[in-house]
Amino acid sequence: MNEPISIATVPSPLDFFQDAQFVAFFRQVAPYIHSFRNRTFVIAFGGELVAENRLNALVQDLSLLNALGIKLVVCHGSRPQVNEQMKLKGIEGQFERGLRITTKEALECAKEAAGEIRLDIEAFFSQGLPNTPMQGARVRVISGNFVTARPVGVVDGIDYQHTGRVRKIDAEALKQSINAESVVLLSPLGFSPTGEAFNLAMEEVATQAAIALNADKLIFLTETPALSDTEGAPITELEYDDAERLLASNTFPEIESFFLKHAIQACKAGVERAHLVPYSRDGACLLEVFTHDGIGTMITEEALEALREATIEDIGSIISLIEPLEIDGTLVPRGRDKIERDVNLFSVLEHDGRIFGCAALYEFSNEKMGEMACLVVSSEAQGAGDGERILKHIEQRAKAAGLRKLFVLTTRTMHWFLKRGFIQGVVEDLPAVRQHTYDWSRKSQILIKTL
Repeated sequence: MNEPISIATVPSPLDFFQDAQFVAFFRQVAPYIHSFRNRTFVIAFGGELVAENRLNALVQDLSLLNALGIKLVVCHGSRPQVNEQMKLKGIEGQFERGLRITTKEALECAKEAAGEIRLDIEAFFSQGLPNTPMQGARVRVISGNFVTARPVGVVDGIDYQHTGRVRKIDAEALKQSINAESVVLLSPLGFSPTGEAFNLAMEEVATQAAIALNADKLIFLTETPALSDTEGAPITELEYDDAERLLASNTFPEIESFFLKHAIQACKAGVERAHLVPYSRDGACLLEVFTHDGIGTMITEEALEALREATIEDIGSIISLIEPLEIDGTLVPRGRDKIERDVNLFSVLEHDGRIFGCAALYEFSNEKMGEMACLVVSSEAQGAGDGERILKHIEQRAKAAGLRKLFVLTTRTMHWFLKRGFIQGVVEDLPAVRQHTYDWSRKSQILIKTL
């Protein structure tokens, strides 16, 4: 009896392309995964996100962060839900200076709204449906009396009644919970030592929790777009002192300023990064955390990006940048030994602890010329002008060394350099030593710029 013939399916070019995309993506996010393991994130969102039915997708993303070893404290708001409860009960809302006056009746509405959202969050974290991102997830959610509150009291003759402020965060209890791989859930309610409950602002709860935990990140998922400058260009990163100046200029609408104020407060108190991220993008939290520029605005204690001379610790990063271009023939293979020997000639572009670009400057002092080699910018950071910044940095190094001309040899990027002031030259224009080592088989274009 003849055996059935098995015909192997030949992968299509599209399959290969999709595989390559997947592998490239995973390799790009791997450094973030390594960096963020065992780090503490406080992630906060308002009731608006819940009202727009985005909670389930967010919980799936948070479960993934938890699975990657990130310690999570999640803070939720409930303003639209409180308003809805009050409307159903015929209670009129009262506000002064943007702050709700929480009457006894309004407090009951706040409790009901917070309770409903908390139960929804816990239910979504408990999912485990096959063929969903929650399949196999085992996330334990803990909530409790972590927040001690005090009353706002009477301000300028206005009694805010059951509206409160955060007095204290039980940081030790929070740490014990997140160190046990649980997700801690904080509602916008706090309790006084006398047993009273107070209605709190989600933004304040999240900020104070991040400060108490000395969190690595405070992420606000907001209903507002990302911050932009006066010309409409997105602001992806700000040092907190620059953010303070922007806040004082009254550039942004009230709600954006409110979030920015809390982000600045967190960074001034020691939180390394605070993010304002629009939740309108699906997967907003993941896009902000695992991509180079993110999709929101990041407030930092200090500048994250630096152009500096390379050290021995940068060798691995430099090799990983230039190796793909050596393989495809764009760059001449150098070998690890040569890079180790020449590492002091390299400059690197560092952002948030990662190397995204590099270039080397070889000096020919007798001819007052310098060669720039290995100008590379990571594929995930291209298009942001980093290549030009590295070029200018190398030009400055060359001028400081007393060089008068800078040249490059290239087979594929001639026009990029021509646009930046270089002109075509010939082999005889090179320093004598470099003329002897010129590789005629590559037929590299020679481009020279007077400094």
